[in-house]
Amino acid sequence: MSRMPLDTSALTAPVDRAAVRAFTAQLRREGKLTSAVVTTIGFVLVGGIILVAATLMASVVSFGLLADNGRPSPVGIGFLLFFVAVVALVGYALIVLFRGRATRRYRLAHFAEANGLTWFPAVPNPDLPGMIFSEGHDREATDVVHGPRPRWVEVGNYTYKTGSGKSEQTHKWAYVQLRLDTPLPHIVLDAVGNNGLFGASNLPTTFSRDQRLSLEGDFDQHFALYCPKGYERDALYLFTPDVMARFIDNAAALDVEIIDDRLFLYARRELSTLDLATWEWIFSTVDAIDDKLGQWARWRDERLAATPAPAPVASGIPLLTPPPVGVAREGRRLRRGFSWITAVFIVLGVGWWLFTVLSDTFLR
Repeated sequence: MSRMPLDTSALTAPVDRAAVRAFTAQLRREGKLTSAVVTTIGFVLVGGIILVAATLMASVVSFGLLADNGRPSPVGIGFLLFFVAVVALVGYALIVLFRGRATRRYRLAHFAEANGLTWFPAVPNPDLPGMIFSEGHDREATDVVHGPRPRWVEVGNYTYKTGSGKSEQTHKWAYVQLRLDTPLPHIVLDAVGNNGLFGASNLPTTFSRDQRLSLEGDFDQHFALYCPKGYERDALYLFTPDVMARFIDNAAALDVEIIDDRLFLYARRELSTLDLATWEWIFSTVDAIDDKLGQWARWRDERLAATPAPAPVASGIPLLTPPPVGVAREGRRLRRGFSWITAVFIVLGVGWWLFTVLSDTFLR
């Protein structure tokens, strides 16, 4: 497959502020700036206005209280100058924040355009099959860049929330999505290098350990591979030594999920960014993996019944056509499991809570 050179000039070239303002106004007219990102900016702006009003009020009060015989005291003047400086800093910070976000949008949009791709500021609740897209609530993909290159690819930052109130948490991810030529069994490569304490997976989903498949060479030192029971031979067909080498050399820092006709690469840092090195790494990784995906297009699930040919041949024995494109039901999704490390932490937490309750009850 031919390789298109990556044009990153838009990420660093000087920008015209008037052009940035015009681009932002166009996004507003098109209704594309109604995401949680804009809402956050609104809260910051309102908070800044409240802070300015509060500091002005405080400065007036301090001026009056510290006046001496109708004349402002040096302390009062000092307080006034201090609050004026705070107001100026808040105003400057808001200006920098708005300009920075507007410039970022402008650069990413023009970077995408220069490379035959499309940029979109935000996609609420993206309809994607990967494991991170079904977790929590308030799901949103931001700075989404997608299009053919030459295989269809999409890069985006992604957040979702779990819990509520004081226990609410925001989970930040980023993803690269590749469209495959045919649906494949559900396979997950859990990168070993980004695991947490005691080797705990950083993935939001735990899979049953009886689906873990060990591969030859040093692949297991980089990835834990999970495939549906009964699909071990299919996984070995897909992950030949040369394919394994590509993933080790180019994607060992990323978690990988193959689901339906999609391949996802997951990271816990922003991938849709203004950093040139990140984009060059993303597309070199995509190109390296894409080189080997052609052989996956020939895979067929033998569990799907072959059908007789519509017309018999001269010998009178009907030919069988290959199984149709698709995956049998048992191979479409991995079975969820339970993390013993998580269970240990839950037990310890409950034990500590019981200990504190009993201590308070009997030691009074």
